[in-house]
Amino acid sequence: MCSANVAGNDRRGWIIPIGGAEKKIKSSAILSRFVELCGADAARIVIIPTASQLEDTGERYVKVFGKIGAGQLDVVNFSTRSDCQDPRRLALLEQATGIFFTGGNQQRLADIIGDTPSAQQIRHGNSQGVHVAGTSAGAAFLSRQMIRTGRTGSTPKSGMVNLSEGLGLSNSVIVDQHFRERDRLGRLLTALSHNPCATGIGVDEDTAAFIDPDNRIEVVGSGGVTVVDTSGMMQSTPTAAQKGKPVGLTGIKLHILLCGDRYDLGTRTVWAKSEQN
Repeated sequence: MCSANVAGNDRRGWIIPIGGAEKKIKSSAILSRFVELCGADAARIVIIPTASQLEDTGERYVKVFGKIGAGQLDVVNFSTRSDCQDPRRLALLEQATGIFFTGGNQQRLADIIGDTPSAQQIRHGNSQGVHVAGTSAGAAFLSRQMIRTGRTGSTPKSGMVNLSEGLGLSNSVIVDQHFRERDRLGRLLTALSHNPCATGIGVDEDTAAFIDPDNRIEVVGSGGVTVVDTSGMMQSTPTAAQKGKPVGLTGIKLHILLCGDRYDLGTRTVWAKSEQN
């Protein structure tokens, strides 16, 4: 599974992983920024609550986005893979200016939506300028390689994480969520030890990494975004370590970015907010 190619002069839409537990109020910086990108009162936002098994999840976000001022709001749930071939659901995805995945369980997203016509439509839409955000489980699902399950802890260990195919909007990042709150540095590092070409993005709660069409991250929210740069990795030992034993990683760089800080995924350049003024 690969991200859709951007054709001609088209600009890819923003990709927005949110760490979960974002403020769900009218003044929410994260959700307000997403609505603004999608067109404000002209926005057509599709909310996908598939990761959650709570019946009111989609409607709760309808109320939040409605108070912020979004135009058209549609809840599109997928309970089975056959739902992902439904013409009505596909038409709503095609007409959207923004798509929002709620939290819950990313395994449900991968098992139900992964590599279906709906997933293909979302990737195609993003390549044509549709903005796609996901919170918590929805954030993990956005990239090609997804952390499916994993254990907590700061030290990377063999067998600490299970990976699977995600939605595939980006080939260059692996996202983890509730990052600082649930002590997930170790599992992100373990995932990167198996995928040294990817950049790790660990997103705290009430925080988002807004990734623009030029693959530059801007941090929005009250927490931090941990960026793990593997471009200088000299050693990684996931296959040599026994299950449950520490994995060695050398040559990596780790950045903690706060609201207003930026990071270029292509050049690996950091701009702190204080340096931008």
